[in-house]
Amino acid sequence: MTERALLPIATAAQTWTAVRGLLRPRWPLALLAVAVLTAGTAVGLVTIRLLGHIVDLVAAGRPADAVNGPVVALVLVAVGQAVAAGCGLTLVARLGEGMLADLRERFIDRALGLPLDQIEDAGAGDLTSRVTNDVTVIATAVRSALPELARSMLTIALTAVGLAVLDWRFLIAALLAAPIQIHTVRWYSGRALPLYARQRVSVGALQQQLQETVGGERTIRSLRLQDQHQELVRVRSLDAVDWTMRGIRVLTQFYARLNVAEFVGLSAVLVAGFLLVRSGSATIGTATVAALYFHSLFAPINTALGLVDDAQAAAASLVRLVGVAGLPPASTSDAIGPAAATVAVEQVDHAYRSGRPVLSGVSLDVAAGERVALVGASGAGKTTLAGLVAGIRRPTAGVVRLGGHKIEDLTPAAVRRSVVILTQEVYVFAGPLADDLRLARPDATDDELRTALSRVGAGDWLTALPAGLDTVVGDGGHRLTVTQAQQVALARLVLVDPPIAVLDEATAEAGSAGARQLEAAVEEALTGRTGIVVAHRLTQAVTADRVVVLDAGRVLESGTHADLAARPNGHYATLWQAWSHHRPPA
Repeated sequence: MTERALLPIATAAQTWTAVRGLLRPRWPLALLAVAVLTAGTAVGLVTIRLLGHIVDLVAAGRPADAVNGPVVALVLVAVGQAVAAGCGLTLVARLGEGMLADLRERFIDRALGLPLDQIEDAGAGDLTSRVTNDVTVIATAVRSALPELARSMLTIALTAVGLAVLDWRFLIAALLAAPIQIHTVRWYSGRALPLYARQRVSVGALQQQLQETVGGERTIRSLRLQDQHQELVRVRSLDAVDWTMRGIRVLTQFYARLNVAEFVGLSAVLVAGFLLVRSGSATIGTATVAALYFHSLFAPINTALGLVDDAQAAAASLVRLVGVAGLPPASTSDAIGPAAATVAVEQVDHAYRSGRPVLSGVSLDVAAGERVALVGASGAGKTTLAGLVAGIRRPTAGVVRLGGHKIEDLTPAAVRRSVVILTQEVYVFAGPLADDLRLARPDATDDELRTALSRVGAGDWLTALPAGLDTVVGDGGHRLTVTQAQQVALARLVLVDPPIAVLDEATAEAGSAGARQLEAAVEEALTGRTGIVVAHRLTQAVTADRVVVLDAGRVLESGTHADLAARPNGHYATLWQAWSHHRPPA
């Protein structure tokens, strides 16, 4: 199975740099959160000292009313601890949520600026798993694990100080558990991080396979490939399950070792307390406080060490987000000059898999303002050639030039400003129609939006919408037909106004009547710009300035429709004759 070239994953140094950058403007909030949590934790530790004092009062035979003061103090301590803990955890959560929001926005910004061929090579599953699963893992850690970890670490530190204040020998006894715990964490960390990272990759591969299977359902059924795709999904699913089970086994061993550390530490503190009380070095109350202190460490230590699991999972997700978010922003400069409307394809080869070429030695020159129709049977290489011109893919060999510039020398932003590709797969975003159109040009006025729609033949149905441009379309709103959705896409093309437009079977999903509407809309949308049209219907080739016939990844013929159709036994002439006899009724 071919391995995809996944999107970047950050190194540990890059991740820490990114985290420090996110934290830098929030230092005051971070310091306030630590101060409040420290105060709350310190107040909470007074509870155990008060309990030890009560034990000493009882052991000394003091009257019952002697414990009234300590009991009232316990109530006040509980209230103070609850208030401080609540405020501190809220501040920590606010800190984490703000940092996550910035990281998420930076990730989306960089992802939208990635070259399309890089996303295609990685697969949509890799990108979507990062923006869904990985963000969810980090968000969960920020909302629950991070605040709890902060409080647990403070509790551990302050309790250790409390044990030392009681008697340094209690602290020594408690620290006997530390080597076991440290060894356990190091053992777990060395195994968990690469394991979780591999699990994320496996889940991304599963998502990619599910998207390909569901998205290509019609093709799979028509070619009777259901069994093959079910097997691919099964293999990806089993791989994801296998990596998940490996993680569970490691986690089970992790907690078993922590239980051993607890037993060793508590036994040592109890023995130390017994010896100190017998020698008169400590009271029963002091020994009780020491035992309670250590016992109270069970929860925060196990929480902190247990959160190592969440931290490892979050770290594995974080490096994947930072890997994309840490990329340099897409350049908005380096626009191509006035000659940008020319296209040159020079001896281009392309193969998706080694040894299986899709294009071989293809050359094509398109003059500014010329409209070229790419014609050929399915699998001839038309869509691949269109994708190379649009910058979605990079050729295996050869050169593609836009306006005389090698496409690989241009920034993604410069390519996007020069060429726009429109396919048969059109997405209508949920929301007002005006917002959907302004994705192409955010500063467009309502009049410019109406003009763009009217230019592609959508003026009539725009007028019929209940709220005009403010009508909510997409999921949960007014449902547009296939033809109307494609007209929206063509209107976006008009608003972007690129010098070069590539249309890859943009009318294929419409019925015969809709196709005629769209072909007229395409004619209008391509006016004044260079156009390369992958012709689903040969009527699109008739109106083109030039027709290029592809077969098995090579250019067989090139010329006007009239010239090629008149060639005896020509490849295009044969296609045109077959089309003329079987074309859909007008």
